[in-house]
Amino acid sequence: MTVIAKQRPFTITMELTHRCPLQCLYCSNPMELISKENELSLDHWISIVDQAADLSIVQANLTGGEPLAYPRLTSVVAQLKKRDIYSNLITSGIGLTEKVLEELVSCGLESIQISLQSANASTAELIAGWNAQAQKMSSLNLALRQKIPVSLNVVLHKYNIDEVGEIIDLAAELNVKRLELANTQFYGFALANRENLLPSEKQMENAVAVYDLKKKQLAAKIQMSWIIGDYLERSPKPCMGGWANQHIVVSADGTAYPCLAAGAIKTLSFPSTKEKSLQWIWEESPAFNAFRGTDWMLEPCRSCEFREKDFGGCRCQAFLLTGDAAQADPVCKLSPHHQLVEEKIKKANAPLASTKELIYRLN
Repeated sequence: MTVIAKQRPFTITMELTHRCPLQCLYCSNPMELISKENELSLDHWISIVDQAADLSIVQANLTGGEPLAYPRLTSVVAQLKKRDIYSNLITSGIGLTEKVLEELVSCGLESIQISLQSANASTAELIAGWNAQAQKMSSLNLALRQKIPVSLNVVLHKYNIDEVGEIIDLAAELNVKRLELANTQFYGFALANRENLLPSEKQMENAVAVYDLKKKQLAAKIQMSWIIGDYLERSPKPCMGGWANQHIVVSADGTAYPCLAAGAIKTLSFPSTKEKSLQWIWEESPAFNAFRGTDWMLEPCRSCEFREKDFGGCRCQAFLLTGDAAQADPVCKLSPHHQLVEEKIKKANAPLASTKELIYRLN
């Protein structure tokens, strides 16, 4: 039975381009990147902003790839401001000069999130594929001098999770007001590098202890958040507040998804904004309605007391691990496929954990 959305989406994520100067091992973009030739025109993005406003969307995340590689970024920001949609730029910082930042702020940019791979330059180079640490630090310092909110994001995995204390100390030294420590989500290139990126349970335990201690010590100075990762949690992560319940993503080629990773589900056909309006996509698209509510659930989710809290876990993860997006997320210990996750953890916990060749994102 189709379950139509009872509320409007809160956030739209606009993947303006898949182009990016970095080659990060954990990139969540699909392995088959959208080429420059297939990117949406500015007029189409302006139309999407207008449709988002008509849907009462209140926030837009501008991302990529690297959104600064999109040449008409300021025009998109200006349209968001015109339609009273809060704009948040999610960037690596590469290409963020003082002039570019001033133009974006003058056009109405309201917040910015900049990523670092590590507090350590050599670790950062291993993760990103080249040494961009100095450029990133310069961009972060530029942003911190502007009168808009700035947050720092660091994706955690086997190569840098032991440096959590150093990362937090660096953020405090820079006077960053908000730090997001986001454990790797295994989609796209991160999935291809999963054997190299998944930390051991001991690494995670130690990192959480450091985080908890630092958070208490620096509570008056910096707001910190810990984004749960895949596989090592005790319970499955909620699926974006429920599948197609709060969020809509428009990719660089105009395809619409309920979340950034949903394109991995090959059993669903996702609609294009070139053919359908955002309102139709949100309200009537079979793909967006596929996992709304609880009627779609199989056991053990269907009768689980937490089914409206964790929504059965991540649909994308369920598909990637079992081939069926309707299955319980295998992270859940009640899942009949939980052994698939246990096998990955066992490998990560091995004293001499095997590693595969690193697969860097190709631009």
